[in-house]
Amino acid sequence: MISALNRLVDLVEESLTEDFDVKDVARTLGTTEYHLRRMFSSLAGMPLSEYVRRRRMTVAAADVVRGEEDLLTIAVRHGYGSTEAFGRAFRAVHGAGPGDVRRDGGPLRTQPQLRFRLTVEGSKRMDTRVVDHPGFRLVGHAARVPLIHQGVNPHIQQHVTALPKEEHGRLKALSNTEPAGLLAVSDDLDPDRTEGSELTYLHGVAVCADTPVPEDLDAIEVPAGRWAVFRTAGPYPQALQEAWAATATEWFPSNPWRLRPGPEIVAVLERADDFSTATCELWLPVAPA
Repeated sequence: MISALNRLVDLVEESLTEDFDVKDVARTLGTTEYHLRRMFSSLAGMPLSEYVRRRRMTVAAADVVRGEEDLLTIAVRHGYGSTEAFGRAFRAVHGAGPGDVRRDGGPLRTQPQLRFRLTVEGSKRMDTRVVDHPGFRLVGHAARVPLIHQGVNPHIQQHVTALPKEEHGRLKALSNTEPAGLLAVSDDLDPDRTEGSELTYLHGVAVCADTPVPEDLDAIEVPAGRWAVFRTAGPYPQALQEAWAATATEWFPSNPWRLRPGPEIVAVLERADDFSTATCELWLPVAPA
């Protein structure tokens, strides 16, 4: 996976003035666009699309400062149809317009070319199992919410706390397959995992594929497939978020599996009364690499 990411970075450099198809790149590298984008964003700390934009504007800034060409020529070379569109993208990265930078020589916010390296630490054992699971349904109450990487997501918190207390018991009674108990489900995620992008969050349970769904509940159909299940315990949600990050930095680079599209599921097995600590299982859909 590390070599694939470094090859991706090289291809970005070769294509800074033209569009390239990430799906074709992933196929060439023997993986999928979904997995490649997820691993890139997890390890780089930014979406692939954002990295490409920053690198393009870094190279474009050199053309602007040199002052040998008009701004429209530079804009077109870097994939923009007008100086206005180019100026907006340029300002978003550098904090100043191209005209100001040409006059003053800055400010410039350079994005260095990334290089991925695998650091072997082994400081934490990851309690993991890989399971084959028949098709099933996730049923419960769904809402569209923004993605937040760190801390408690207030939009999810508001969605769950708005449910009547008795509803949690009713949902739990419906559960009849793994993952067991009440679940926090994230579906329809942006492959780049961009902060603030929308996802479907479902508070509910897993039921067998032939289990009828009550009319007042939402449902997500989940096809048969393999899942990597990571068990985590400690402060909530910090320990869970750290385990989520470690799947990208430690587990996937060291194991012959890749992510496949599908919901990402958190099962809370045990928790403190105030939810300050919890034991959880993180279910991620996987396929052989």
